[in-house]
Amino acid sequence: MPELFLTIFFISILLIFLGTGIWVALSMVGVSAIGMLLFTSRPVGDAMATTIWGTSSSWTLTALPLFVWMGEILFRTKLSENLFKGLAPWMSRLPGGLIHVNVVGCALFAAISGSSAATVATVGKMSIPELRKRNYPEKLLLGSLAGSGTLGLLIPPSIILIIYGVTVQESIAKLFIAGIIPGIMIAIFFMFYVISWSLLNKESMPKIEKTFSFSQKIKDSSQLIPVIVLITAVIGSIYVGIATATEAASLGVVGALILSYFQKSLSIKTFKLSLLGATKTSCMIAFILAGSSFLSLAMGFTGLPRNLAIWIQEMNLSPYVLILVLTIFLHYSWNVPRWNFSCCINHGYY
Repeated sequence: MPELFLTIFFISILLIFLGTGIWVALSMVGVSAIGMLLFTSRPVGDAMATTIWGTSSSWTLTALPLFVWMGEILFRTKLSENLFKGLAPWMSRLPGGLIHVNVVGCALFAAISGSSAATVATVGKMSIPELRKRNYPEKLLLGSLAGSGTLGLLIPPSIILIIYGVTVQESIAKLFIAGIIPGIMIAIFFMFYVISWSLLNKESMPKIEKTFSFSQKIKDSSQLIPVIVLITAVIGSIYVGIATATEAASLGVVGALILSYFQKSLSIKTFKLSLLGATKTSCMIAFILAGSSFLSLAMGFTGLPRNLAIWIQEMNLSPYVLILVLTIFLHYSWNVPRWNFSCCINHGYY
């Protein structure tokens, strides 16, 4: 039972470190170092330096800080106000009313920032006061925003997809293209849920206060044109193959700076704040990515992945049962690191 013992050992030490409030990256580095000292003869220092440098020097990883910076720039513009004003005339007549602004707004901003936290903050700071003023149900208001905020994990340029692509050495452009349709489908499913809930709870929904003519809808939607052009330029350049993810990210930063300049929200202060915010977030993610790479190396030297793969193969599980088991395992193994990772974002820790 060596693989079972090693699995329990690595998970237990990692949970202890995370439970005591140690940063995620340091927790993974600590577990890796302890595991290599106890179960391998490989010099820990050399392995750590080689792995961390190899991970951090990836050219593909340069897309990460650029996309983060683009989101930080747009977070400080009038984008949230323009999203609400541009989407509200089209969504107000649907069952569920302006709640759909949360869903569609999050989908649009997710296609710009790639960050769930930035998506929720940007859309929420404008939609929550407006929807509360119109007496929309609180649980539907907040639930739709929290659920739609997760679209930033899937719709490109997703930061998570960049990290995944660098980790498994997969094309980030292919991952971005693969995330478009599933992201749109999930957004549509969210809208269907809002429609169904509002039809079943008509007494809880406010009445439509204002109707818009078609010309008024077109006029208000013109505020969304710069955002849509930016999204199309960034994702479209990757899709048609004229730019890599890193080059598209550079284009996105330039476009975000131009957009914020014409919106008169670009100043020396906001520029510095966006740059510092992007630097802090990118360093934190890169540190975690380096720690996870070192942990993978340490587990590889112990033979744990290979032994686990052989053990799972000997169980002769059907493909669907295997997917179910892996889904449950990944779900529960991700819960604690995700909570700690969120705390790092909220408090500015690495």
